Amino acid sequence: MRRIPGAHPIFRKLPIMAAALAAVAMPLALAGPAGAADWSPRTWTVQVGSESGDQEIQGMAFLPWEIDINAGDTIKWEANSAEIHTVTFLADGQSLESTQPFNPGIPDELLPRGANWYDGHSYYNSGLLANVTVPGFPSAKSYSLKFPDQGDFTYYCLVHGKAMKGMVHVRAAGSEYPHSQSDYNEAAESQAHATLEDGYKLDDALWAQSSNHKVLVGGDDGTAMIMRFVRPTVTVEVGETVWFTNTGMGEPHTVTFGTEPANIEAPWGDPTSFSGGDLNSGIMPPGSTFAVTFTKAGTFDYICGLHDYMGMVGKVIVED
Repeated sequence: MRRIPGAHPIFRKLPIMAAALAAVAMPLALAGPAGAADWSPRTWTVQVGSESGDQEIQGMAFLPWEIDINAGDTIKWEANSAEIHTVTFLADGQSLESTQPFNPGIPDELLPRGANWYDGHSYYNSGLLANVTVPGFPSAKSYSLKFPDQGDFTYYCLVHGKAMKGMVHVRAAGSEYPHSQSDYNEAAESQAHATLEDGYKLDDALWAQSSNHKVLVGGDDGTAMIMRFVRPTVTVEVGETVWFTNTGMGEPHTVTFGTEPANIEAPWGDPTSFSGGDLNSGIMPPGSTFAVTFTKAGTFDYICGLHDYMGMVGKVIVED
């Protein structure tokens, strides 16, 4: 039976995007100035990502995505999801396209870079951020950066590119703060809730496209990501084929049967005649399909080698 979408404790492109941004803007517009009685440097918190309680729905946003601070203040980005993200300020003249798609084999993309204060023009990278331990990769739960100079500074998540962008506005030291941390927290909660609702709708749309012979390998719409195989358990007969398709916009996945290989990026095995053992699709970018023909009865478990720690697993039941 399909789950009925509904409210859930907390976790940009289509009409839902506009609604999400409106939800963010509303509490900020209603809130009065936070005051400037205390002109000493402050530390502000921005949440990175969001998720449903079972980690199925993952959000692609900095919460809030825009923040006003003063010169001398620090921002602490806190991981708010199991999905990996980065906080990355590109160097002068560097394009986001030069970092896409995200490549964990490049140390500058995978690992922290830059000092603990931002110079306004060099490459700074948090490394991977997640609120859980990410198998096989170094990660942290937070990243802090001090802003000594005024300016407007754009940053991105290298993993999700243009879909996950943030902005820091740094005004003169001692300026009156337009919003408090509680204002930003309220805005973040509203945005996370809107993302969660978008994720439930996306999940239902994906289920409507799936069948016993067509499994959707996750999905995303630029706002929310579904970290599940849709549908996770299918039943077919010997000699039939199951097509695993990544219909998302930016998130890679794998379909991996048997022992997870040391190099999850490399394809392994023969999907045209599978009777058990080890079989790996390799990295499946958006738009790709991995067809597996089953030649033996049995139950065959499989995982996404990138996201199984979030519960992205499935099984194919093959009957005579």
